[in-house]
Amino acid sequence: MSQAILPKPPAGKSWKEINQERKALKRQRNEEKILKREKRLAWEKEVEEKEQEEIEKEKKYAEISSVSIAIPGSILENAQSAELRTYLAGQIARAACIFCIDEVIVYDDIGDKLNTKKSKMEGVDGVKVARKSCVQLARILQYLECPQYLRKHFFPLHKDLEFAGLLNPLDAPHHLRVSNDFKFREGITMNKKVKPGRGSLVNVGLLQDVSTDKLLNPGIRVTVRMLPSQEGSKKLKGKIVSLTTPRAETGVYWGYTVRIANNLSQVFTQSPYKNGYDLTIGTSDKGSSIDNLPNKELNYNHALIVFGGLHGIEAALESDEQLQIDEASLLFNHYINVLPNQGSRTIRTEEAVIVALSSLRSKLKAQNEPVLFKETGVATSSSFPSENNPTVPEMSLDLSRFD
Repeated sequence: MSQAILPKPPAGKSWKEINQERKALKRQRNEEKILKREKRLAWEKEVEEKEQEEIEKEKKYAEISSVSIAIPGSILENAQSAELRTYLAGQIARAACIFCIDEVIVYDDIGDKLNTKKSKMEGVDGVKVARKSCVQLARILQYLECPQYLRKHFFPLHKDLEFAGLLNPLDAPHHLRVSNDFKFREGITMNKKVKPGRGSLVNVGLLQDVSTDKLLNPGIRVTVRMLPSQEGSKKLKGKIVSLTTPRAETGVYWGYTVRIANNLSQVFTQSPYKNGYDLTIGTSDKGSSIDNLPNKELNYNHALIVFGGLHGIEAALESDEQLQIDEASLLFNHYINVLPNQGSRTIRTEEAVIVALSSLRSKLKAQNEPVLFKETGVATSSSFPSENNPTVPEMSLDLSRFD
């Protein structure tokens, strides 16, 4: 029998040395595989921890203390002209912005006892049918809160907004210009094609749209965290966050939300907060004096301040068939008179809002107060330059119009 002829080993090496080299290479490849697997697992764990951290942050941000005000829509019906109705709504919006109100509730304090016209308005929860004056007030409040570069997308021509050009702008911090460089911006998701696996393009009021991390339906208003651009890349990238994140993270006031309640009881029962309002305050000339409230003693997480219309909160209670109580004061933790010994027989609602919020500033104590805003980049006054942002040269200001 012929014996199998073994191949000759390479010159200068024995089979033993070759086998040892092969085993070493195999061991090296296995070690590299293990290292790659460990790196991948470490990366996946890091991503998971970051996601969990973001979730925890969102939960924490959602718990930031808030102040809501409830305004009757009927106050517009007491105005003598369409221009005055619009201007009255603008006064409410200005007061809400100045005092950093988080939510404005427009409620119907008359109900269906009087045959009044109804109107429709699209909201987050769908189309809302309510008293015409309530819808008009809510629409103007939403219009003024919306950044200027987004208004054409969310507010088509409407009779309720016919005289909106007369109104003073809110000049809120989130009404950012192109020149403002801030880490958050409000935007609208665009109806543009994106590559698979990528998020929606969002118009945030800059010269180009921002590529985000989530794919959403077009036409949705979102809050975007602007991410630092990579070296050599001109593309803008961002991450969609909750509406409460900018204020919770930086302390900057980020506007108010608006909802409509068809009666007084819906002001309480349809609260957007999980546990509702833990501090409720009613305002009336029949209430106890605000001077009796001690400073910083009204602890709250989500506070609600309710204002009455021409005939007060008592009239709203009487017209609400859902509430079976006789005394309006029983609805609230505190029923107060915001200005005792007033000189006029009546205080108009738009005046009461400013008086009450001014007086309550020293009385309220937030459980989870936002941090104090110390950053830069938000919109500043368009009339006068600040020390940190001297965008308007001092010598170019024409002060003659103030003489």
